[in-house]
Amino acid sequence: MVHLLVIYGSNMLHTLLTYLAIIFYLVMAYCFFTEWLHFFLQDEEMNLEQRLFSSVILVTASILWIIVVPFAYLELLKFHKKHKGVIDLLINRSHVKIYED
Repeated sequence: MVHLLVIYGSNMLHTLLTYLAIIFYLVMAYCFFTEWLHFFLQDEEMNLEQRLFSSVILVTASILWIIVVPFAYLELLKFHKKHKGVIDLLINRSHVKIYED
């Protein structure tokens, strides 16, 4: 009897963790979708064909965020490394303005 309770408890824990993982995945997909949709709607220079293609990319990227986000972060790091001097200059310039005010 105790053995059955351990198996049942283990099975229940596995089910709970699976549901939590699915909920987390869906919440993050929603968050990424709303954030990316905000940027998408701000771009007024796209024509109808570009908007349709971008909509497909937006939905696909939101569904596959677990793959897209790490690659996007790697691209961001590469960009930062390439333009580090300019970025540091802009950061230092903004700090100087803060101190002067």
